[in-house]
Amino acid sequence: MAAITHRTFLNLTAFKSFTAETRRRYERTKLGTKSSVKCSQTLEGSAQTVTTVSNGKDSLEICRVLNGMWQTSGGWGRIDRDDAVEAMLRYADAGLTTFDMADHYGPAEDLYGIFINRIRRERPELLESVRGLTKWVPPPVKMTSSYVRDSINISRKRMDVSSLDMLQFHWWDYSNPGYLDALKHLTDLKEEGKIKTVALTNFDTERLQIILENDIPVVSNQVQHSIVDMRPQQKMAELCKLTGVKLITYGTVMGGLLSEKFLDTNLMIPFAGPPLNTPSLQKYKRMVDAWGGWSLFQVLLQTLKRVASKHGVSIPAVAVKYILDQPAVAGSMIGVRLGLSEHLQDTNAIFSLVLDEEDVNSIQEVSKKGKDLLRIIGDCGDEYRRA
Repeated sequence: MAAITHRTFLNLTAFKSFTAETRRRYERTKLGTKSSVKCSQTLEGSAQTVTTVSNGKDSLEICRVLNGMWQTSGGWGRIDRDDAVEAMLRYADAGLTTFDMADHYGPAEDLYGIFINRIRRERPELLESVRGLTKWVPPPVKMTSSYVRDSINISRKRMDVSSLDMLQFHWWDYSNPGYLDALKHLTDLKEEGKIKTVALTNFDTERLQIILENDIPVVSNQVQHSIVDMRPQQKMAELCKLTGVKLITYGTVMGGLLSEKFLDTNLMIPFAGPPLNTPSLQKYKRMVDAWGGWSLFQVLLQTLKRVASKHGVSIPAVAVKYILDQPAVAGSMIGVRLGLSEHLQDTNAIFSLVLDEEDVNSIQEVSKKGKDLLRIIGDCGDEYRRA
């Protein structure tokens, strides 16, 4: 494979850094003067449950609320294999048919393999709508064709599919431009039919621009995005608007912090509130601390509770719908503790919820009182790359 040229770009600290050349190239793409890498999103009104992300000849329909399987990796309670698969079937039966996992989420890919075989045998009518999205998170070593192929084949075998619905790629070290080689090899595997769509996870705006400038047609970027963490709307959303790349969000209910369980609690007093006894609760409590602290977070929860009571839904439903309504967002993740707890009714309520102008303004008023996380943490994914 020919070496990929790593071009020099202007600093993206302000989005005016988008070069005139970049804008002209994407305008030409819209006019059909070269093969399109523009993604699209199918919108059918407020009750829409699915969306299609696509680039050129590649497309994938996903549920707008995705079942996140990080919780199978340990730290949330023991997962029983049979109970977990039965729970996955119940989610699919309820119309929540998109599952998100990763190569390092413990047994997640293996559970999906068992689940999809049950679907094939017992619910063939659901086979066309079930989706398994996985991530590949390699060490920053030399990305040869054989290394990439062997790694992807492991996920294909574990998930028991001939073609991965979506492969979301993560890279730890931007100083190593090998991520471009890896993505080129992934694109080759897509052309061979081993992957249906190529996507990213936790890439920042600058690197997303570089990837697109190198003619690698990704359909989405999975990033942390919540009412507390609005960083994706500060820089990345404008690039997404220009190119059509969509966002899939995680951390949208902040591991459960954005819920009635933590309303009117004081975590500053030892043992006074619910324990932060999972990796996700601990992670997102640190995000609350960086954003504005527990007192301001309580104001946010109280605001969300008023909106939720007005519409007869839960705080998590409001939190997710608010992010689903943001520019460029195709879908949002809700973590599932398979076989341990379920939230099918709350989740399905999201699709029919319509936030009015009063709701949005009240949420924005509190959200904007928090600190600028883009300034404190950096762009999307930078929380994983800080020294």
